[in-house]
Amino acid sequence: MTGADRRVLVVDDERFFREAIGEVLSAQGIRWESCEDGESALQASQDPSVGVVVLDIRLPGIDGIEVLRRLRETRPDLCVIMLSASTDQELVLEALRLGASDYLAKPLHDEELLLAVRRAAERNALATRWEQLRRRLDQLVAFTERIAARARSSEGEERQELLFRCVAEALAEVLDARKSSVMLLDGEQAELQVVAASGHALAPADMSRVPLGEGVAGVAFELGEAMAVTGLAEDPRFAASHDPGRYETESCVLAPLEVEGERIGLLCAADRRDGGDFGGTEVSLVQLICRQLAELLAAGRIAGAKEGEEGIPVDAAFEAESESADVAEEADRNAEIAREICEALATEIEPADLFLAALRPIERALRAAPVSLYLAEGGSGDLVQEVGLDGGLREDRPRLPRVAGLTGAVFETGCLVASPDPPSDPRFDAEVDTPRDGKPGPLLCVPLRLRGKSVGVCRVFPPQGAAVSARGGELISAALSAAVRNVLLYRSLIESIDEVATVRRESRHS
Repeated sequence: MTGADRRVLVVDDERFFREAIGEVLSAQGIRWESCEDGESALQASQDPSVGVVVLDIRLPGIDGIEVLRRLRETRPDLCVIMLSASTDQELVLEALRLGASDYLAKPLHDEELLLAVRRAAERNALATRWEQLRRRLDQLVAFTERIAARARSSEGEERQELLFRCVAEALAEVLDARKSSVMLLDGEQAELQVVAASGHALAPADMSRVPLGEGVAGVAFELGEAMAVTGLAEDPRFAASHDPGRYETESCVLAPLEVEGERIGLLCAADRRDGGDFGGTEVSLVQLICRQLAELLAAGRIAGAKEGEEGIPVDAAFEAESESADVAEEADRNAEIAREICEALATEIEPADLFLAALRPIERALRAAPVSLYLAEGGSGDLVQEVGLDGGLREDRPRLPRVAGLTGAVFETGCLVASPDPPSDPRFDAEVDTPRDGKPGPLLCVPLRLRGKSVGVCRVFPPQGAAVSARGGELISAALSAAVRNVLLYRSLIESIDEVATVRRESRHS
């Protein structure tokens, strides 16, 4: 934790303990404040900058248990660490049942206190990030519905203008960006022109065109990859092309727009509203928006044809409308899967229960069996099945080598595989990339990542002939990776508590 992180609220009726805890936190640069009773603690904890509460069980007036119970209702995101005397074991158990993240026995040990506070702060930060992501997923669903409504209400060039304007608005909303733009190649294929924008002082028609290879957008278009840039002036890719006054925060997200393999434009979002930097989550979200837009364009959602071609025939236009409806339906389904996984994160604690709750919406929405989650084993390095759903039909393999087949490729590269016909891929290994019955079929295999490194995979076997979506796989990967982080954090916390308990027992007997 640093001084920029959320504060710790220390609640104890004894001044000695408040000040002692404060000194330990201050020495590590952790911001804190204190209260001496439950009533003031309930008021102070409503400040969103408070992320962790260190709460004494015995307080005058409203006791610590009642304070905890009310905090679970008003601030469920808060992590509460209970302070107790050695005689308060029954109260400690009650606090843990109510959702306390940890407990510390008096007298306090400095390292034990710091360990508990840091773990609680990390857990709070994770919950906050997932609440933000859940809100963004809701915005993506609304964005998809808005596109469909606007497209149905207009035709031709008006429909195209409305679609691009909707995308620019979605970029700003979903990425919490002050500025966003949709840029397309001009007829000469030499410059990018802004066709829709949000948050800019100038109208799109009045904004300067950007030659390819020049400016931030022109360089990003030629690089051809989605990216989050922090510190534009220091980034060697953009330093020479960067206009210092263009972006307030020196951070932006850029993603190429490709339709049927042809790069036709660029989506850009800049200047986060909170003044922070964009990161991997924003890159994934802008890629999802890019794919939705590209599929709508490819499906002929925009009426008309390229210059020199005839318009879309009536039957083709009807087919395109049906395809685009499928795109919107899939987007809703994917968002619902991710939302249900987020709900599992908020409601389940035990690892097995959390993993099962996270896999069930995947099994249900994709009608898949089996659906299995694997984590890398420390000793052998194999992928070991943590939990699986087979629908009573097909079981998955209990262990997998992490360097063989499509599954191994996903783990090693961190890139998902979504294939309706896995045997056609040269990396396919029948002993690895099939369930225990050895029968091949459509496969979705996504990486589970922690701090940029693969820690496991999730394998989904949809029914034969079912569509396998890479876009949905990306959402599943991000949501399940968060579930894995929660589980690993929980296991680490339990191990630490066990270690502390062992040390205490040994010290009493020595």
